[in-house]
Amino acid sequence: MGSDTFVVASMYFDIKRPIDYDLQKMQAVMTHAKGMGIVFAIDSNARSTSWHDVLTNKRGRALEEFIISKRLHIANEESCYTTFQTCRKASNIDLTVTNNTAINYLQEWVVCDEESCSDHNIIKYTLGIDAAEAAEKNNTDTRYIVTQESMATFQEAVIQRMRQIALEKGMEGKGEDELDGILCQKATATPNIEAALDELQTILDYACRSSFRQTRLTSRKEPRHKSVPWWNACLTLQRKEVNAKRRRYQRTKDNPEQRERRKVQYLASKAEYAAAIRREKANLGKSSAI
Repeated sequence: MGSDTFVVASMYFDIKRPIDYDLQKMQAVMTHAKGMGIVFAIDSNARSTSWHDVLTNKRGRALEEFIISKRLHIANEESCYTTFQTCRKASNIDLTVTNNTAINYLQEWVVCDEESCSDHNIIKYTLGIDAAEAAEKNNTDTRYIVTQESMATFQEAVIQRMRQIALEKGMEGKGEDELDGILCQKATATPNIEAALDELQTILDYACRSSFRQTRLTSRKEPRHKSVPWWNACLTLQRKEVNAKRRRYQRTKDNPEQRERRKVQYLASKAEYAAAIRREKANLGKSSAI
């Protein structure tokens, strides 16, 4: 980013107060940060087709006019996900707004489908011209230590889980030698190939975790400490499970009964995940107080 300096302002526009109050706060930030790159991360509670919502309301029009008059830029990209979603409604009310200095440095804006334990979805973007270098710096991955003995355990774990799926689908009369044919038939007949791939990925993840020892491949530039001290491997697995159930629910559209069932499963898993996070935070607080 060279010698340029950036200000990132996180703002919440309370829907109970006039939006002009918050627009004045934006103006104050711009006045204070004159000459610097500015990025506003805003929960605006305002809707507009300018940031890819399906409608424009009064608050949205006021925010539109302010952005245009101040020569600001909306960084939001069109996405299959909305920035805000509840059981009853979804909308795009979260904005990333920049000034002229910052717009060329903001890259890879995206709404993620990862579970946030909030009604608001996670928004990710990169600031800087060396986005690839930044991504490489933060790159971590999980690797498994595979031995001949553990490989046999892995294969058995996959077969057992596949057999369980076949039983759940009413194919209990088939023998193990016909398992491949059953699964091929199931994959061919499914109307949602992405859901089938998610299911297969979950099976392989489970088999790997239960069969192999894990090692973490870390970039030498990555800090050795965890981003939050209360995070652990169990929470990572829970987050993956919640994300998988969320995707499965969102992609089920042609079968109302199945969609409702998967919605209940996703919400229950999300509640368990949120409770686990609260529990780990509380345990850390207790241990720190000792």
